[in-house]
Amino acid sequence: MARAENKEMASPTARLVAEVARTMRGSRGWTQEQLGEEIGYSAAAVSAMETCAQPASDDMLAALERVLGDSSRVFEAARKYIRMEKYPDEFKAYVPLEQAAVRIELYAMDFVHGLFQTKAYARALIGGGYPPLPDARVTELVEARMARQALFDRDPTALIQLVLEESVLTRVFGDKQIMREQMRHLAKCARRRNVTLQVLPSDPGPGGEYAGGHGSLNVLETPDHQHLAYVEVQEESWLLSDPAKVSRYAQRCAKIRAQALSTRESLDYIERLAGDQQ
Repeated sequence: MARAENKEMASPTARLVAEVARTMRGSRGWTQEQLGEEIGYSAAAVSAMETCAQPASDDMLAALERVLGDSSRVFEAARKYIRMEKYPDEFKAYVPLEQAAVRIELYAMDFVHGLFQTKAYARALIGGGYPPLPDARVTELVEARMARQALFDRDPTALIQLVLEESVLTRVFGDKQIMREQMRHLAKCARRRNVTLQVLPSDPGPGGEYAGGHGSLNVLETPDHQHLAYVEVQEESWLLSDPAKVSRYAQRCAKIRAQALSTRESLDYIERLAGDQQ
């Protein structure tokens, strides 16, 4: 929702987009209503964007690029920075590293990892949290989370290894239909050549060994082969580069993978949950 206080809190990128859009619109002699007709938005939405009462969404930026961008690609460039500004403060340092990584090892024990979430699942998860967030902020965070998934189709591709705690697959966010769609999305992701997806069963088996009890974990390798770890607890986060600590986390990831179901068994289980197998 467009709000007056947003004008004072608008980011530098949002202000730049507003000024450039206003200038380019003026150079064409268009009213806000005319620009809105060209990009598929109301005059009020254009006014809100130009005054920073409601910064441009990712979809609006794409439309502005199509209609006003010409060869400058200024709105396309702005999309990356607007997305970054939507992330929670504790997450902003991690996202660029994730997007550039050549290898990512992930263990999720509370909910499906953000890189693998459907839009409906992400909205149910973010919108159902506490304290409750305004609808506009929920939409911003969902859009930012979906934008991260461009990593899957990046060239060169990244190797992504994900282990999901079994309870993640049975804990319902939203409703059962959202969960079925999420399971089908996971199955689709599991078939990607650059993705390894496994399920860590709740029953540890005869040996009783369980390496996943310390919480969710991300370990990544940067293009210059630096290894980093990222952990979150109750909206607090730590990005770690100390080789000894990162090595310990990487070893824990390896142990978790060894205790998980095989990729084939994991895919079969996920498909059963989706109702795609008897």
